[in-house]
Amino acid sequence: MAKGHLKQILLITDGCSNHGEDPIAMAALANEQGITVNVIGVVDENAIDQEAIQEVEEIAMSGGGVHQIVYAKQLSQTVQMVTRKAMTQTLQGVVNKELQQILGTHTSMEELPPEKRGEVMEVVDELGETVSLEILILVDTSASMKPKLPTVKEALLDLSISLNSRIGANQFSVSVFPGKRDDVEQVLDWTPKLESLSSIFSKLSTGGITPTGPAIKDAIQHFKKKRSLRSLLRNEEEYYDESGM
Repeated sequence: MAKGHLKQILLITDGCSNHGEDPIAMAALANEQGITVNVIGVVDENAIDQEAIQEVEEIAMSGGGVHQIVYAKQLSQTVQMVTRKAMTQTLQGVVNKELQQILGTHTSMEELPPEKRGEVMEVVDELGETVSLEILILVDTSASMKPKLPTVKEALLDLSISLNSRIGANQFSVSVFPGKRDDVEQVLDWTPKLESLSSIFSKLSTGGITPTGPAIKDAIQHFKKKRSLRSLLRNEEEYYDESGM
């Protein structure tokens, strides 16, 4: 985790990927680069696809994240819960590493006495409120998702409102797959507000294929671009500070 930054991919899908790279391998690649991959599988009450559920679980496991299978009507609270749960899980992992450096390799939070564990959890909770959070949301727009997109939009707006109560900065970006021309299309660049999604979602077209792997691969690239832009801006600031301009 970069200092003070948590990076998450939030994948919202209802089916098995059927095009491009293996999404489980792409999720593992994201995890290696410090990006957690969380997955919400949106299912129909009358037709639950076990193969799709298994893929959702495996992508999240490879991506070091959390997953949840839901019916569309439960999506709003689930999106918030998965995001918060993933933050806590990631921060606990960071704190565990710190503990091991201080107390020795075999010490984890679970092994601490109850009162110490409580103190550590307070630190985790406080970090969860103050750390900068970057969430790249990937929305499956394959044909079967069409009736669920209005619910997805409402869930993401609720997520934005929920996270705005944090002290830490939030940055969101949204891509859909498949896009109009490519496997993946970015519909919202990095912004602290998701409100502009309202106008975007009504214009989205839905198609047949589900290129989940390419979507995760594309998301990793967006994080890289953001990081290189941030370091470029930082270098600019340092230049002006040193030159007195």
